[in-house]
Amino acid sequence: MPVKNDAEKRWVELEFVVPGTPEQLWRAMATGPGIGAWFTTTTVDERVGGAIEFDFGGGAVSKGVVTRWEPPFRFCYEERGWNGEAPPVATEITIRTRAGEQCVVRMVHSLFTSEDSWDDELEGFESGWPGFFEVLRVYMRQFAGQKASSLRVTSSHAGTPAEAWKSLSAGLGLAGADVGEQREAPSEAPSLAGTVERVQQGGEVFEQMLRLERPGPGVAAIGTYRHAGSARVGVSIYLYGEQAEATAAEAQRRWSAWMAERFPAREAEAKA
Repeated sequence: MPVKNDAEKRWVELEFVVPGTPEQLWRAMATGPGIGAWFTTTTVDERVGGAIEFDFGGGAVSKGVVTRWEPPFRFCYEERGWNGEAPPVATEITIRTRAGEQCVVRMVHSLFTSEDSWDDELEGFESGWPGFFEVLRVYMRQFAGQKASSLRVTSSHAGTPAEAWKSLSAGLGLAGADVGEQREAPSEAPSLAGTVERVQQGGEVFEQMLRLERPGPGVAAIGTYRHAGSARVGVSIYLYGEQAEATAAEAQRRWSAWMAERFPAREAEAKA
């Protein structure tokens, strides 16, 4: 969907259906533990004027302030300094009920500028969220309210995203997988077993999402994509239940070692 604009701002809109009540969705989308269960490690001071911080790992942090706090239906925040000299970006999340114990969630990202210099970033917001929304749907359907912990490992590949995916999927026993299939990584890879929930392949993005049995109950998003001119490899795992934190800590060590061996950082990255 193209970026919308008027004299004062430019924005993109997303709308999606998620299982759960407004109260359950509010906890998942407006609190630190809830957001961390399907997106990234987050802290929220739950009030107007409170701080919100997204920690993406590796020192990448985005900070903002809560501008509206109307549980369980509307949550807004504004981030400054999120990308160099970019203008502030405001995010509005609204939740409304729908029949069948579901909710419609609407998310709007707005940049306060009349210039089109940052349209690529806005479009990146729009294209980046759907994969996380799929994690959210599984979380709400199977694990809502449970304790959560996550891990993420990334590296790069000298070839194309397609070539990186060929190596990654082969190493994890995911080559040729289709939705609904049970897959399990070979013994030399980190523990990974579950049911394929989503497959995206084509262009510059190759990704599979699994509902996990091992290393514990949860969700894995595994894929390759183009970023800053190079092929990137990423594994994000969300684990749920009382043992989630301990399991994630152990899995982080194993995944980091495996990724470093299979996709060693290039010299320029190692010096960065």
